[in-house]
Amino acid sequence: MYNSAKKQLWYGELRTARGNVVVIHDNQLPEAAPGRVFLYNTQRKAIVEYVEDIVKPNLYELSDEQLKAAESEFGGDWKAARSAFMAKQQSRINLANIKDSAPASSRKAKPVVQMEDDDDSDSDVGGGDDYDSDGDDDDWDNDSDDYEG
Repeated sequence: MYNSAKKQLWYGELRTARGNVVVIHDNQLPEAAPGRVFLYNTQRKAIVEYVEDIVKPNLYELSDEQLKAAESEFGGDWKAARSAFMAKQQSRINLANIKDSAPASSRKAKPVVQMEDDDDSDSDVGGGDDYDSDGDDDDWDNDSDDYEG
């Protein structure tokens, strides 16, 4: 397990089911979110944010020989990644400090068009009732003398 209190720059090995990779922890990097830690992953060639409780038990010290080899092999890529990461972090900090200076919106909200509800919308076009006033249910009077057949 790593102890970053001893050194500003800590080289170690992250052992996972996918394999082992050399990682670098720098105390001068900005703090990650609570419960997380930034490590430079030498396979990805990027600074990655890890969940500290998951990654911490899988971090191991390098031997002096491995440490020297890692410093010479990954030192250049690490410095480039660190520089890019710090520039990106600085721009985030700068953007966070900018107050909203945009002018107030001059657009007015468009009025919502509402359809008028007619009380008569449920009634028949003819305006009459749905039942016959004479009491029979049919519209045709079969007893009518008008039918010649």
